[in-house]
Amino acid sequence: MRNAKVYLVGAGPGKPDLITARGLSILKEADVVIYDYLVDKRILENVKEGAELICCDKLGKKRYSNGFLVHQVKINNLLVKKTKEGKKVIRLKNGDPGIFSRLSEELSALVKNRIEFEIVPGVTAASAAACLSGIPLTDRRYSSSCVFVTGHEDPKKEEISIDWESIAKDGTIVLYMAVENLADIVGKLLKAGKSKSMPVAIVQDVSLPNQKILTGNLGNIVTKAKSCKVKPPAIVIIGEVAGLEKKFNWLRRDKKILFTGLSRERFFTKGTYFHLPLVKIEPLEDYRKFDRCLRKIKDFDWIVFASRYGVEYFFNRLEITGFDVRALSGIKVAAIGNSTKNKLLGFGIRADLVPEDESSRGLVNRFKKEGLKGKSIFLPRSDISDKGLEKELKSLDANVTTSFAYRNVMPKDLPDLDLNFFDEIMFTSPSTVRNFKLRYRRTPKGVKISCIGGVTLEEANRCKLLG
Repeated sequence: MRNAKVYLVGAGPGKPDLITARGLSILKEADVVIYDYLVDKRILENVKEGAELICCDKLGKKRYSNGFLVHQVKINNLLVKKTKEGKKVIRLKNGDPGIFSRLSEELSALVKNRIEFEIVPGVTAASAAACLSGIPLTDRRYSSSCVFVTGHEDPKKEEISIDWESIAKDGTIVLYMAVENLADIVGKLLKAGKSKSMPVAIVQDVSLPNQKILTGNLGNIVTKAKSCKVKPPAIVIIGEVAGLEKKFNWLRRDKKILFTGLSRERFFTKGTYFHLPLVKIEPLEDYRKFDRCLRKIKDFDWIVFASRYGVEYFFNRLEITGFDVRALSGIKVAAIGNSTKNKLLGFGIRADLVPEDESSRGLVNRFKKEGLKGKSIFLPRSDISDKGLEKELKSLDANVTTSFAYRNVMPKDLPDLDLNFFDEIMFTSPSTVRNFKLRYRRTPKGVKISCIGGVTLEEANRCKLLG
């Protein structure tokens, strides 16, 4: 068990990129990741191939506050067991490890077994809820203090330790895991002297595309929460600062765009982008056919890359089959657009041809000027791409060989969404259109639909998503 060490890492409040840079770096090296069920599964896509992923839910932990008879001992024992097996273990905890996460129980088990550990901070749900609703938790006009309170306590306790009379005197009160006990908590705060007019905000599903915000006051928030069917996970903010939501909620004012593609999130643009990829790129199970093409790569005059993923998987397989970029000496390379061109540059290859019109049509039009008669072309592509480009190249009297380089699949566990929350839905490829149709059926009236590329637009029309 030499060099045994466990990292207890805060995953943040939901949105995958709210994990810290340090936490993400450590996650990429883990052999075993024991994670809370609330952790966004997209974070787990960063683990290395072959890493063991264990959800605490599978160990018997029940969800939400009333399921308090959790199997914490199983989690503790698993941390110790996997570490003693010589594995690099991460305990990935929702939010911040030090706030309402039973951290001390896990640390006690590690200390007892003399296992070294490090705690990596995370963004807690309270600060995320505040930032994403425009509510400052402290304000020198209204509140110079803020208290975090759990909405429930361990039922094994003989006495309740939360002093609601003292808490009622604080400036801002933030409640975790309180939705199920909200009526009881509000009653205690009112009894302790809080005014019925005191502003309250509830932020459900903090930082996710289906985030909802409900505002009111202590006099009506329980009724409103029942009427709106508020459910966990949610953060409750109580205090004068909650009244600032109406003025400062930037998310409510901004244009909200659901972006369905795989490109990186867009920043410094008008509006707020919610990045929900509706496609996922995966390797093939069998590369024998593709590898045979690579071994004969010298037979080709052109390699045509129709996506950056084709580039990535082409060069990965090139290395696995024992070659490197020198194998492409004398072969010309075409890229469908700038993204693909830049991906090629990352492998030391400068594309010989990139159309101004970044599309299959633009690529074919450029090749018409080049002349392809009698030329041999290798076209690595996805398993679901249409054969339009192949047919067009063949119509120019080229000899075209195609082979699947990767799989384009529909992601699992796509969340339920209130699509009326968005002002615009942006489709980036025909597969994003098809997968949206399968998962969400239709687009709501009044929400703008935009499509990148003519082929995507045609598919949206075919699927009757344009209204």
